[in-house]
Amino acid sequence: MFTTEKFLPDEEKLKAVEENYKRVLDEVRESAVKAGRGENDVRLMCVTKTVEPVYINRVLALGADLIGENRVQEYLSKRDSLRLNGVEKHLIGHLQTNKVKSIVGEADMIESVSSLKLAKEISKISVLKGVVTNCLAEVNIGKEESKSGIFAEELEDILYEISTLPGIKIKGLMTIPPICETEAQARRYFAEMRQYFIDIKGKKIDNVDMDILSMGMSGDYKAAIAEGADIVRVGSAVFGARKYV
Repeated sequence: MFTTEKFLPDEEKLKAVEENYKRVLDEVRESAVKAGRGENDVRLMCVTKTVEPVYINRVLALGADLIGENRVQEYLSKRDSLRLNGVEKHLIGHLQTNKVKSIVGEADMIESVSSLKLAKEISKISVLKGVVTNCLAEVNIGKEESKSGIFAEELEDILYEISTLPGIKIKGLMTIPPICETEAQARRYFAEMRQYFIDIKGKKIDNVDMDILSMGMSGDYKAAIAEGADIVRVGSAVFGARKYV
């Protein structure tokens, strides 16, 4: 569990985080160009789960402008220790309906809208707080029972229903594909997601934009960019292996 207790930062780790961030950023830009896009067309999200603020602040000082947190309470507990001026904050982890009231208005986007029920709760709390919450619909592309998310064949109908709700704005899609043994396998899932993204965009659903396709993590972000990702969510490749206490 994350702790806010003060500690002395590891200077070697600070240096490693800085080098990792620069390397990953270069690889994201190179992969975007290789895919026929501009070097700044794909955004690198630094995923901060279990990462102490001092290491997050190091990448923010280097120009990182997008962070992603998995847990509501962890984000809120360390937010005041982060230098977040000009930085976009996304919630990317599974969101329980009873935590919605704590995160609406505190994050710039919720990427993990995994059901109509959750969307309705976000809508209700957003209206009460007088805000519009930007969201991504999370697609369970591998139909894995262990993961949350909307099955692809239900996506269009659910998006039509969400589009009628006040206080919530769908800005695109997010996915976490099954663990794959090869890059080719991963690319098939990413390509499938890209097609759903294109198909939904073509429907021109009121109050539903397809501006963002968030897919790809530390082990497969290059494959995701090749298949059209707009945001890649990278944690361990920047900050090192997570530590669970």
